[in-house]
Amino acid sequence: MNTVQIKAFGTETSTEDLKQLFINRREVTAKDVEIDILFCGVCHSDLHTARNEWGGTIYPNVPGHEIIGRITKVGSNVSKFRVGDLAGVGCMVDSCRECESCKEGLEQYCENGNTLTYNSPEKHLNQQTFGGYSERVVVDEDFVLHIPETLDLAATAPLLCAGITTWSPLKHWNVGPDMKVGIVGIGGLGHMGVKFAKAMGAHVVVITTSASKADDAKRLGADEIILSTDKEQMKNNTGTLHFILDCVSAQHDINAYLRLLKRDGSLAIVGAPEHPLPVAAFSLIPGRKSFAGSTIGGIKETQEMLDFCGQHNIVSDIELIPMQDINRAYERLLNGDVKYRFVIDMESLKN
Repeated sequence: MNTVQIKAFGTETSTEDLKQLFINRREVTAKDVEIDILFCGVCHSDLHTARNEWGGTIYPNVPGHEIIGRITKVGSNVSKFRVGDLAGVGCMVDSCRECESCKEGLEQYCENGNTLTYNSPEKHLNQQTFGGYSERVVVDEDFVLHIPETLDLAATAPLLCAGITTWSPLKHWNVGPDMKVGIVGIGGLGHMGVKFAKAMGAHVVVITTSASKADDAKRLGADEIILSTDKEQMKNNTGTLHFILDCVSAQHDINAYLRLLKRDGSLAIVGAPEHPLPVAAFSLIPGRKSFAGSTIGGIKETQEMLDFCGQHNIVSDIELIPMQDINRAYERLLNGDVKYRFVIDMESLKN
């Protein structure tokens, strides 16, 4: 298969900074589109993978799975896109398409293993997939998303991971009017959870350890704030929430939040703490409560989210950076020094 060499930013070992590299992309096949990348969001997963903190990183590694760009080429059998269209690529670029999950439009739960946007086997070439910290990307049209032209494109990029990660559980648990919904933490994930839950019509309660975040939580759409370090506030809100979306990746007492649920309430965790979170049986049994997890959404669901965002003008709160600042951004990400997502202006790589 023919390939083309392009500029990218990545790392060749777990201990090196990211730097400019050259990588090979396949030429478009019959079902592919080529996207000129305009913006790429920075996800904590990028940092974990680049530094091999989860194990299994293949080097050289080029992260990035929050991709926004314009289509520059289409294959002969492409029917969903045209040259010039805005397009997005999220965390997946393929799946088996044959298992039960894939047939239900839940490619994120592909039982044979989906193909991630980076650090997965590339089905057409004898190499790994490379992500969006690059000039261009070539993706099967079935895993490409239409982007509403009305949205701020840079601020749209994080919707493709942070957005769909919070949207999917809110939709699965049927969040809507007449529901009181808790969002634990308002970082990169949580701030999107607040925006979505509010736009879905719920009464939104932000639960945070930091009193200083109260004003910002209200700006994002929160109706109430609970300071989780205040035992009296937590006690007074026992049994008041229909659903809780837990967006915290640090260690925390999950039982304290389960106590806030009403009977038959559910808590879904999308944060990923390093160590197990002990759950007491009697945090669940008396109120028939559920403790669950959720990941990103499938392609159909992601498109529905993007359409919803277009209708309600919902995007992420971002800080735009040049590609050359990515290593500094990673260090700031580790220190929680971002409000709320970094996005790379990819023009800085092409010049």
